[in-house]
Formats: sequence, C-alpha cells, structure tokens
Amino acid sequence: MALKKFAFKVLNKEKYARSGLIETHRGNIHTPAFMPVGTQASVKACTIDDIKKTGSEIILSNTYHLMIRPGIERIKSTGGLHEFMNCDLPILTDSGGFQVMSLSKLNRIDREKGAIFNSHVDGKKYYLSPEESIKIQLGLNSDIVMVMDECPKKNTDYKYIEKSMNLSLYWAERSKSAFGHNPHKALFGIIQGGLFKDLRKKSLDGLIKIGFEGYAMGGLAVGESQNEMFEVLDYIKNLLPYNKPHYLMGVGTPSDILGAVKRGIDMFDCVLPTRSGRTGLAFTWDGRINIKNNKYQKDNTSLDSNCSNFNLNKYSKNYINHLFNTNEILASMLLTLHNINFYQELMSAIRKNINHGTFNEFHDKYIDKL
Repeated sequence: MALKKFAFKVLNKEKYARSGLIETHRGNIHTPAFMPVGTQASVKACTIDDIKKTGSEIILSNTYHLMIRPGIERIKSTGGLHEFMNCDLPILTDSGGFQVMSLSKLNRIDREKGAIFNSHVDGKKYYLSPEESIKIQLGLNSDIVMVMDECPKKNTDYKYIEKSMNLSLYWAERSKSAFGHNPHKALFGIIQGGLFKDLRKKSLDGLIKIGFEGYAMGGLAVGESQNEMFEVLDYIKNLLPYNKPHYLMGVGTPSDILGAVKRGIDMFDCVLPTRSGRTGLAFTWDGRINIKNNKYQKDNTSLDSNCSNFNLNKYSKNYINHLFNTNEILASMLLTLHNINFYQELMSAIRKNINHGTFNEFHDKYIDKL
C-alpha cells in the first residue's frame, strides 16, 4: 500500500494569519503548530506519551547531534528514528547547519565539501556536506527534511551575509538533488539573508525556482531584536508561496510566536519551554513565573489556574519551589511538561481565534503579557 503523500492546505485566514493542515502518512498537523524539540531523540524530562497528551502533533530532532551520538547506523538498525525513540508522531529533522555554527569547537566551511568541524563532545573531525546531511536525514526516516544551509550569526557586513546566502542557495540545490523522489516526505528550503531585505528576496526567489514542499526562515533568533525579526517577516510575508507551509526556525517566546503568526508563519520550534522548565521558569497566561523565587514558599496556589490539561494544577507553587530548591528531578519534569502544555494551549487558542476571525484581538491582548 502506497504511503500517503505530504500535503498542506490553508483552512482559514485573518489577514496574514493562517490556520491550516499538514497531512503526512504518520498523521495530520494542525497549524500554526509548535514542535517540541527532541534534539537527541528525547524531549528532555518528558515521555513521548506525555508529549502527545499535550496536543503536540510533531516533534523536531537534530542531524548534528544524532550523527555524533549515537550515530546514524545504530538508529538505522532499529528501523529509524521513530522506532528508536518509540515515537509515532511525525518528526522534522534540522540539517545541522545551526549547530555547526554554534556548538563545534572548530569548524570551517568549504563550498564543495560542506562543513568541516570537530565534535563538541570529543573533538573528532566530521564532514557534513549537503548530500551527507540529506543521506543522514533519510536514514533517520524523517518526515520533514531540511536542506543543508550555512547559518551565520547576526552580522551587519552585507558582503559576508551575501556570500553566505549564495552558498546556502548552492547547497539547497545540491540537497534537492540528493533528496530525490520521496513524495511521502517533504524537503523544506531555508531562506537566508540576515536582516537585508534584498538578500532575503534573492534567497527566496532562488529556492522557489528549485522548488520545495515548505519554506523556512533561517538566520533569525541569532541575536537580533524582536522588532528586527518582525521587520524581516513583514517584508517576506508578501513573497512567501501561499500554498506552502511557512516555518520560522528556532523561535521562540510566546510573544515571538504571536507576532510571527500575525505575519503568516505556520510552524515553530524552540528549546525555550523545555530549557526554562529545567531552570525554574514557568510560562502562564498571566506571564512568566520564576518558581525559585522565595516569595513562592508560602504560595499554595497552582502555577496556572487556567491550565486545562493533565491536572497539573494539583501541584502548588510552594511545592514546586521546594522541589527546585532540593534539586529533585521531579521539579524539571513537572515544569517542563507544564511549559510544553502551555505552548500547545497557546497554539490551540491561536488556531481557534484565527478560525473565528478574532486573532487580532487575541494578539493585542497577549502580545505584551506573554
């Protein structure tokens, strides 16, 4: 029996904000969607069953980390990443370009060979070409595959960003050739160009000419302000193909997400809800809470009385404060799950308001609160 083809359609829209549906052979993804990050085949401090109960419909994992540990052959021997981590949700894998920039102890970029870098774990040398990145992602059996790109840090040097953007376009073309014919999977292109509008347009035009199932905004969340990010999105929102998913990589805070949805973005990922959960920061409908603060030692109210899932409200701020102060593992587990659940409740509310034509009011109510 043939696997279901990857497909996307817009269901409703309010100005540029869109609610839509991504169809994959592993299940549907309602957009705008937030993808919890399972970098190393694990969403930290959470089981896949709990992730699914939050309403998450897709997760993200990472080529760079998995090629280093445990290695692609070990995962392939189990049947692929889904079997390895016991996950029946769709999985998107990043190409590894961002991690090459941010984590490796030593790296250099070669136009033909790709990224040449030393592992942040043991210093071992690796070569990650566009073809190798796609080969690894197909070996992982990812449902959404990302092209190999160069992801520069924030930089105001036009020539530097232009050179990097042109390299990413060249690698995108090679990634597309290496991906081949896989109609039940999707290959997304990554738009680069920093904060320069003309370079963003040139990048997008080149990617559209190559042809992809989705288009991602890369090179943001790398040091620019929220306003700078929104300015880039305000420009590109008129140029993105309407009938393809729009993905903003590595973003972000709840207010980042609200502002990006308003500008036509459909997909998000970020480590913030899990990382914050491990360090004592909770996201709630009333704003952020640093649960380690001493003022919560006598507060027997729940983290968020509006939480409608998991019965997480049975744990008081007083109790969770105690767990963090005594370094109990349960603290990270409870707060991480709470944060992921909050993000998914936010996404559900965003979709509902777009469908009802009330998203702008919802956006204005929470953009400065969350």
